[in-house]
Amino acid sequence: MLDGRVAVITGAASGMGLATAQTFVEHGAKVVLADIQGERGAAAAARLGDSALFVRADVTSAEQVESLVRVAVDTFGRLDVMVSNAGAAVDLSPIDELTPAGLDRTLALNLQAHVAAHKHSARQFRAQGTPGSIITTGSVAALQAGWNGGAYSMAKAAVLALVRQTAMENRGTGIRSNAILPGAVLTSIITDMFGVSRDREDEFLAGIGDRIGGETLIGRAGLARDIAHAALFLASDLSAWITGVALPVDGGSTAVTKDATVSLITEFATEFHTRS
Repeated sequence: MLDGRVAVITGAASGMGLATAQTFVEHGAKVVLADIQGERGAAAAARLGDSALFVRADVTSAEQVESLVRVAVDTFGRLDVMVSNAGAAVDLSPIDELTPAGLDRTLALNLQAHVAAHKHSARQFRAQGTPGSIITTGSVAALQAGWNGGAYSMAKAAVLALVRQTAMENRGTGIRSNAILPGAVLTSIITDMFGVSRDREDEFLAGIGDRIGGETLIGRAGLARDIAHAALFLASDLSAWITGVALPVDGGSTAVTKDATVSLITEFATEFHTRS
């Protein structure tokens, strides 16, 4: 599906980004993995072999995002796909306690980094005179309150406008911009939110999966590969007539008006720490 294509994937050392990198390589792509986690990222790229290269990068720096595009072109000769995936719940404060500094830090990672990824990948696609796919990891927090802190939710809502605006500004070029909106996916972003150590991450995520699985319409919790498969579709020619779209990949959570997923996760996290 991606034979001969070159992708940059941010936040690729673990979780959804790593699963996406693995899936892309399996389908014939060359990938530049970018992450602030140096050792994990380098190890991930080594496992993927000659089709992968790791670059340590802080995506809150627009210059470093631009450099990722240059590395992809210098190493593999072109760029076809940008997966702007890096993100985190930086400040979980409620709105009435949110500081300007907390909001700025959250927007830097969860919005400004995506803007830089759109800007520099679209420029490269136009310079090449080729179509290109920009895929941004958003969140169902853009659609419903209660999934995360206010700053994160606002940033993810702004991603929807970024995707649509980019799609419009690149009309007629073959440059497409779409977002994936994950629901409760079992990755380290959940363990980080609840202060779970890396050595207990698997135990915690397994417990979360058991607790929330029956709540989704699909009947199980989300996995990193679910997001990777959506990214594969949006990167490939199968989605050639799709742009400006925000695709929830959430097991159906946003299809219903009442969903207990977040409360169940919080409930389990409290129990988990109590018995530790």
